[in-house]
Amino acid sequence: MTFPAQPNPDQTTDQTTDRAAERRQQRIDALTAAARRKSAAKAAAAEAAIKYLVKKGEPVTFQAVQRRAGVSHSFLYSHPELRRRIEHLRQQQVPRGGGVVEPGSAEGRAGDDRDSVVFALTAEIARLKRLHRQEMAELRAALEAAHGENLVLRRELGFRGGTGLDSR
Repeated sequence: MTFPAQPNPDQTTDQTTDRAAERRQQRIDALTAAARRKSAAKAAAAEAAIKYLVKKGEPVTFQAVQRRAGVSHSFLYSHPELRRRIEHLRQQQVPRGGGVVEPGSAEGRAGDDRDSVVFALTAEIARLKRLHRQEMAELRAALEAAHGENLVLRRELGFRGGTGLDSR
């Protein structure tokens, strides 16, 4: 009478260890791939934020990109291409005084006259956009005040019992 061969306990343990190591490596690979996808999505969001800021004529700074894209400062600083791009765009912006950079000035010299003219026009557009945003904010504040005054007058009229229409 022959008995079925009993598995070697050492061999079974080795197979179990190999399978566990394989599953562990699969989990590590999946997490690594997910982290890469997340990083690529954040980089794309940062690029979109930079494009938005440039298009709107707003200052391109690490903080502005970070807020707009929803990424951290360390993320921007740790990605050399994003960091170079932000630093380059930040250097091209209008000086703090807000004035237009003259094509012949030291700030406006970008290499040749055409680049200087483009830079000056871009700076002027950015200045006009800032002025427009400021004027719009002032107009909105005035409109809110007028709406508030209108509401107060309507309530006062309501307390007096009239609609104001039949008193003409």
